[in-house]
Amino acid sequence: MKSRTVGEVMTPEVAHAFRDTAFADLMLLLDRRRVSGVPVVDDDDKVLGVVSEADLIRHQAAGVRESRAPGAVTVEGLMSTPAVTVHPEQRVSDAARVMERHHVNRLPVVDEEDRLIGIITRHDLLRVFLRTDEEIRAEVADEVLGHELGLPPGAVSVSVMDGVVTLDGQVGRDLDLPAAIRLAWRVDGVIGVVNRLVPA
Repeated sequence: MKSRTVGEVMTPEVAHAFRDTAFADLMLLLDRRRVSGVPVVDDDDKVLGVVSEADLIRHQAAGVRESRAPGAVTVEGLMSTPAVTVHPEQRVSDAARVMERHHVNRLPVVDEEDRLIGIITRHDLLRVFLRTDEEIRAEVADEVLGHELGLPPGAVSVSVMDGVVTLDGQVGRDLDLPAAIRLAWRVDGVIGVVNRLVPA
């Protein structure tokens, strides 16, 4: 069984800003690249923070723009920091949980030295998680139960409804039930697992 990784679905060409990027230049960048936010990096491409439309709206609502000389506002005074980042080898499902926990729509992807190498967005996650119930059922039955746990075909009934997997049937006492549940959860697109397995 192979879960998709962040590196497989991220966008490697990333629009980014520097801390001294002017407000007006940032607005042009967002408009030109048609994105709602960008990472902020230093001269070594290390991620310092993220600036988004939400940050710009907060800035405008606070009236900071009117209280400074034109052109004085830079990204450094707008960005959210520290940035929440992920690594390319992390699973997509883990990235989804990080986004949800931190209430963000994008995550810069960094290497082992925290240098920017890509970005993953909620849209990227949706492309992965919008799988049919039949695709999920087939992967759980073939990869999880068959390949990973070595059960013969049909030994366990697998059904999927709106991403919720139900495992039903009698199994040998040597089956590691926690492992079966844990592995089913790891399948991309699964949002819940109902365990109706009982020892034979």
